[in-house]
Amino acid sequence: MPSGLLKIVSGGQTGADRAALDWALANGLACGGWCPLGRLAEDGVIDARYPLRETPEPSPAQRTEWNIRDSDGTLIVSLDKRLIGGTRLTDDLAMRLAKPHLVLAKEDGELPAQATALRQFIAANNIAVLNVAGPRASGEPGIAAHLTALLNAALGQKEAG
Repeated sequence: MPSGLLKIVSGGQTGADRAALDWALANGLACGGWCPLGRLAEDGVIDARYPLRETPEPSPAQRTEWNIRDSDGTLIVSLDKRLIGGTRLTDDLAMRLAKPHLVLAKEDGELPAQATALRQFIAANNIAVLNVAGPRASGEPGIAAHLTALLNAALGQKEAG
């Protein structure tokens, strides 16, 4: 794990968000973040095993902005380089808030090169709290598996046992 990275945050939506939280939980890294009031995601109420705090509003945009605001940098991962919906909003808000962010699309390069880019991004920006965002599962089936593979390649994986 890159020295300095202490926590992963996300908004708890299906797809990229949950994959990031699941990866952190499985690998002994602290996790959390903001989720919409009511803990709602496309598949219903977000499970309590994810240590998320609810925003005052049910708007997913508020949780997106607060996760960017409260982290040291944001990783946006997608399968397609064309960002849409909430993933595009994340990119726009990170720019507006002048927060470091890195966009990695599966179609833009091989996994080892993207893993290196992520490690360099974390080191160059002294990121202790990394916000991870990307498409929901219904928008990009396969995003969770891709994000998990990227995190394993970039940050390592806890030894089984």
